[in-house]
Amino acid sequence: MEPDDELCLCFHVTKRKVVNYLRVNRPKRAAQLSECFGAGTGCGWCRPFLERLFEAAAARGETEAELPSPTEYSRQRAAYLAARKTAQSESER
Repeated sequence: MEPDDELCLCFHVTKRKVVNYLRVNRPKRAAQLSECFGAGTGCGWCRPFLERLFEAAAARGETEAELPSPTEYSRQRAAYLAARKTAQSESER
């Protein structure tokens, strides 16, 4: 994933914004990344990836973490949302 690719697709938060937030604000816990333009507060898909970036920054002072390509990321998110919608429909029955 490149710096200008969107990490939080709900709120269009790029990886660059998250990395800069980590560098400048040095949050104490991953949940504080929600203060970065609302990242992670929409569908929830990006939370594990935000946590990976947070852990890399906290453990090694780095802002790189293994993330999928933008195409793969979008494909996985679509599958996540479809599964979530199916689960929600089944629970309403």
